[in-house]
Amino acid sequence: MAHVGVPRGTARKRRSVTLLATGVLTIPVLAGCSSGGGGPVAVAVPQDIAATSRDGVTEGSTLTWAIDAVPATLNTFQADADSATTRIAGALLPSLFPMDAKGEPRLNPDYLESAKVIEQEPKQTVLYKLNQQAVWSDGREIGAPDFVAQWRALSGKDSAFWTARNAGYERIEKIERGKDDLQVRVTFSKPYADWRALFSPLYPKEVTGTPGTFNDGARATLKNTAGPFRLRGVSKDKGTVTLDRNPRWWGEEAKLESLVFRAVKPEDRAEALTGGTVHVADIDPATANRIARAARYRSGNGQPPAHGPGADITPAAALRSWALAHGSDEEAAETAQASRAKTREAVAAYAAEQKSLKGFAVRKSLEPAYTQLAMNGGSGPLSDDRVRRAIARALNRQELADAVLKPLGLPAKPPGSHLALAGQPAYKDGSGALGEQDTEEAQALLADAGWTLDGAVQKPKDTKAGSEADHSDAGKKKTDAEKKTEAETKKSDTEKKADAEGGAGAEKADGTTEGKQKEQTAKEKEEKASKEEKADKDDKDDKASREEGLYIVGDEKPGDRLAPRAGDGDARVAAQDKQPGGAPGAYAPAGTAAPAPASLKGRLGKDGKPLTLRFVLPSGPGSQSLRGVGDKIVEMLDAIGVGTVVTKVADDSYFKDHVASGDYDLALYSWPATAYPATDGRPIFAKPEPATDGSLLVEQNYTRVGSDHIDQLFDRAVSELDANASRDLLKQADARIWAAAGSIPLYQRPQLVAVDKKLANVGAFGFAAPRYEDIGFTGGQAAGSPADPKK
Repeated sequence: MAHVGVPRGTARKRRSVTLLATGVLTIPVLAGCSSGGGGPVAVAVPQDIAATSRDGVTEGSTLTWAIDAVPATLNTFQADADSATTRIAGALLPSLFPMDAKGEPRLNPDYLESAKVIEQEPKQTVLYKLNQQAVWSDGREIGAPDFVAQWRALSGKDSAFWTARNAGYERIEKIERGKDDLQVRVTFSKPYADWRALFSPLYPKEVTGTPGTFNDGARATLKNTAGPFRLRGVSKDKGTVTLDRNPRWWGEEAKLESLVFRAVKPEDRAEALTGGTVHVADIDPATANRIARAARYRSGNGQPPAHGPGADITPAAALRSWALAHGSDEEAAETAQASRAKTREAVAAYAAEQKSLKGFAVRKSLEPAYTQLAMNGGSGPLSDDRVRRAIARALNRQELADAVLKPLGLPAKPPGSHLALAGQPAYKDGSGALGEQDTEEAQALLADAGWTLDGAVQKPKDTKAGSEADHSDAGKKKTDAEKKTEAETKKSDTEKKADAEGGAGAEKADGTTEGKQKEQTAKEKEEKASKEEKADKDDKDDKASREEGLYIVGDEKPGDRLAPRAGDGDARVAAQDKQPGGAPGAYAPAGTAAPAPASLKGRLGKDGKPLTLRFVLPSGPGSQSLRGVGDKIVEMLDAIGVGTVVTKVADDSYFKDHVASGDYDLALYSWPATAYPATDGRPIFAKPEPATDGSLLVEQNYTRVGSDHIDQLFDRAVSELDANASRDLLKQADARIWAAAGSIPLYQRPQLVAVDKKLANVGAFGFAAPRYEDIGFTGGQAAGSPADPKK
């Protein structure tokens, strides 16, 4: 199931390059960044696949597996490859070192007898000894020509090959045949620690041999394969990719007769499960809850259903409905009978749906990926590393992880590394380089960066206290006040005279008493005195303005709102509001603290500008969890005086048009775990570099935050052939990534998979790659859903 906020093409082979904005910062000196101390950390959650021995799995039958869409290409090395491409390729093509349950690469004996570094000097040389039985589906041996063709296609030396990335292949100097085609010698121009990452998947030379076949020959078909399955066909109209057993497969025969990948949108998965059109589907928490509720559903035996239609009908209501339906009032009886019939239909349909969902189990684990808060350091307030660190210190990562994972019954320990997950050899909690959640420390960092409670007060531009401009403006204001007073006085005299004349006439006409006329005259005198007093006060205020200078309260932006914070700053603003002349836009002696508008109370600012960050989130139906996390982050930032403007955008444009293009301040998205962090982590955290056109090459560093030191540590790690030394360098790099505070890992993503209860060896795989040949039914084919066995 696709997850919004996951960069498209995030598999190791497909990471693409993007030209965007800048990002440079200073990393503080870190102590204790080496890996020393502490043993390996256990995998947080084991895989959940209903593991069963092959003897317990039935031969034959067809399994239908939901994917998001029919892939645009079957070539995993192209830019538009996606998760469906990777999944399908895993059943069709050789993977020399698939990941195991601990996230480590393990030699695949179906393809390799051995593979090891046989020389380090003068140059690194790796010798692959291939399984003698390994053949392509056309009968040709898998051999050195396939390795050579793939290296030439992915080396980056020939731009006619449309490749997404050539990491590792550009370090190869030559590939030679050994004693025979089943031995392959690969010599590197520079040492490469992640050599096991190469040639997986391995394509036949018929695909990689020429630019034409590479670019177009493997997009909709693969004529030659070498996995437990072969490709039968791709139907865009039906939305299916169909595989069947590979008759030339030399390993353990696949238990399934055929495997169908069907395109089902994430929001349609529940309907597909109940309709019996799929047996396996990645699902969201809402669908998982529906399956859990179905397991508790009961009806019949005179008892109301546990939930759904009819669950709220009490015995008394049911009796009354029956009485009306069988009563003497024909019109009421007809209405009641129709209502009862409609309820029975709804209950029956819902019961069938629940019965169908009862046939599925939810397999749960943690996906090998983490969700992070990304901060765009390319421009604006977040270009200051103090502001980024303050934002990070304001986050309660444990609370965020709890909110996502605990309701699902999964452990909720926030990740401690950007480069590995718990259980992997390269994992070490490096978050101490940044520090734990601390509101006071966050506020201190912001104050040090110049963002204060008084900073939202805007002073007049291009004027100084006591300047000629001030005097001119003040004099003008005095003149206006004097004119206003004189006009009001004249108006008062005129009105008095007119009233007197009108009163005399009225007395004659209406019989008004002389006492009333005197009372009205006294009232007019009082109003005149009040107006004169006000004019005098205005004159004094203007005089003070001319002598002391002016300030102007900062303008309030519509839509910007931040709840007032408790504390001294809030109390001070409240006191100012009670002072005369405290309204926004008022004038007061220079040096007087400005009363903040209601929308700015508790808001930090600098130079009259409030600290407000644009938080971009996806708006689609499958992004509820991500938006819920975003809401909690907004509250946490509110507590330190940082405002946010949440912008919700369409799921399909969220990453491409906003995150990748740099059109955000804050964003939530995920990166997958990898067995090769030295190779795969480098483009994600590399310091942006100038391009020839004046823009910056950011590769996949969408936060635009990096440093030369981090780059150097990655370069050393990827060239270090001692595995322990290489991991130590990666742990040092991770500590500095934490300190740079461009991205903050929040939680490891949940992996929820709905699986037909009769299926074995499939579900939430965690780190491990599926063994497609072991997947099958334990009790025969599950022919459609339990609710519709004829499907």
